Formats: sequence, C-alpha cells, structure tokens
Amino acid sequence: MKRRMLLAAGGGAALVAGAGWFVSRPDPATGLLPGAASAQSSDGAAPEIVDMVLGNPDASVEVIEYASYTCPHCATFHADQFQQIKANYIDEGKIRFVYREVYFDRPGLWASMIARSQDNPEFFFSFTSMLYERQREWLAGGDPAAIVEQLRRLAKVAGLDDAALDAALSDGAKAEALYTWYQDNAQRDGINSTPSFLIDGRAYGNMPYAEFADILDARIG
Repeated sequence: MKRRMLLAAGGGAALVAGAGWFVSRPDPATGLLPGAASAQSSDGAAPEIVDMVLGNPDASVEVIEYASYTCPHCATFHADQFQQIKANYIDEGKIRFVYREVYFDRPGLWASMIARSQDNPEFFFSFTSMLYERQREWLAGGDPAAIVEQLRRLAKVAGLDDAALDAALSDGAKAEALYTWYQDNAQRDGINSTPSFLIDGRAYGNMPYAEFADILDARIG
C-alpha cells in the first residue's frame, strides 16, 4: 500500500501563503481571503508549538506518530491499529504517545490550526478523532470554500464558536510556525511519508497491530 509522500521543502511557502486566514469566506477559486491578516505575532516572536501527548508522560517507551489529516492511510490507521494501541498501551500507561502533524496541503494545515487553537490536548485529540472519522465528508469535492465550511461545522460540533474559529483561521503567525515546526521535525527524524512512526527513536512505517504489539512488548520488557 502506497503512502502519501511529503511536500518538498520548496512547497512550504506556497502552502503557508495559501493558508487563507479565514475571518470571512475565502475566494472559491483560490482559497485565499482578501485582506489576509499579517503573519506576525503582536510581539514579533514566533508562537511556540508543543507536542500533543497521550498516555503516561513518564513511560519508558515513546511512540511518535507522523500523520496528515488529509491522508487516507492515516485515517485507516486511526480507525484500526490506533484504537488497539490506545486500549492496550496508552490507556494502560505503558507508553507515551506523541502525535505530530505533517502538511501535504492547505486543508491539512487548516485542520491543524483549528485542532491546536485551544492549546488543549483533550480538545486536540477529540477533534483529531473527528477529523479522521469524517475525513471523506469534510474533504469531499476539494473546493477550498466548501472544505473550510465543513471544517467549521465539525469544529462547532466539537464546541468552538465562530469567534474562536475566526481567530484560529486568521492566525498567520501560527500557520508559519506550524509549517516550520513540521519541516524541522521531518528533516531531523527522516520522515518522508505518512503514516510514519518513531518508537524510542527508531523509524518504522505503517504496520499491522500485531507487529506494533510485538515491538512495544519487546521495548517494555
């Protein structure tokens, strides 16, 4: 099964420039918002991007997942293997599980901006689950304006209001910081496709749950 390959580094400027700071409806043809907000924070400092973590923060075994909200193979992983890993290892406190986003395209970045808007891991993982469960629905058609409307609907189901969504999708500084964070992670950890995993620093591709369990059990001891 082929996995989606990462954007070349040169594509980052176009992706971030096209993020569309959606305080109002974007242009249907481009996804851009006229009068986009400046991609600078008020004090000139780049926003801090923190890891989103599940499980035991002090566990001896760490699993890092690199995934994209628009990747169908990532959605399949979250519907299958992840559920078993969560029940048997994360919820049992046996591992520290870190989720890191990869950006193939503007919709993946928009989704991430909403997911991270509350700086709250509980909201982040709840919204992440919703994004994967309903991936085909919110990506249907590929039209930027329609995708944004679908993301807004999902976010409202998750508890956000219009003001929170406008703030999230107009945060140019956060968009740039997220893309830089993703590039730094991918280059450092040698990530070239999704879903990809680091288990105690060693890289793995996607695999059946039984293989994950064998590796995790050997590491846990």
